[in-house]
Amino acid sequence: METSEAALLGREWTALHRDCEASERSALWIKLAAVALTAVAVALNFDAVLAIVLVGVLWVQEAVVRTGQARLVDRLLRVEAVLRDVAAAPRAACQLYSDWLATRPGALGLLAEYLAAAVRPTVAFPYAVLVVLLWALAVIE
Repeated sequence: METSEAALLGREWTALHRDCEASERSALWIKLAAVALTAVAVALNFDAVLAIVLVGVLWVQEAVVRTGQARLVDRLLRVEAVLRDVAAAPRAACQLYSDWLATRPGALGLLAEYLAAAVRPTVAFPYAVLVVLLWALAVIE
């Protein structure tokens, strides 16, 4: 079993990268679900308020996924920095949760992180468009 710091960091990097890619796929599935939900809601003439709320829930869910992904990316970048000079940071491997716990914000800080993720253009699209579309269709009817 490999126990050298560089080997452990390499394995951690691989696991973190895989998880970042999985988060990306999850976010895309959530977006697809929002588009499908909107299409079904429009086609079947669902209550617009309910459809907007459900799209909003999916928007928040993606923001949570993206916030978690950002934490993984932060750790990935730290692992890469340590891999450039393993001797400078002994025992740096496998510290994702310890590092996060050391900098974990309070409840309001966590909500602020989720909100910041939700308003990023790459997250807000297509949700903002779908909400406006549903609202406009509700006003027209």
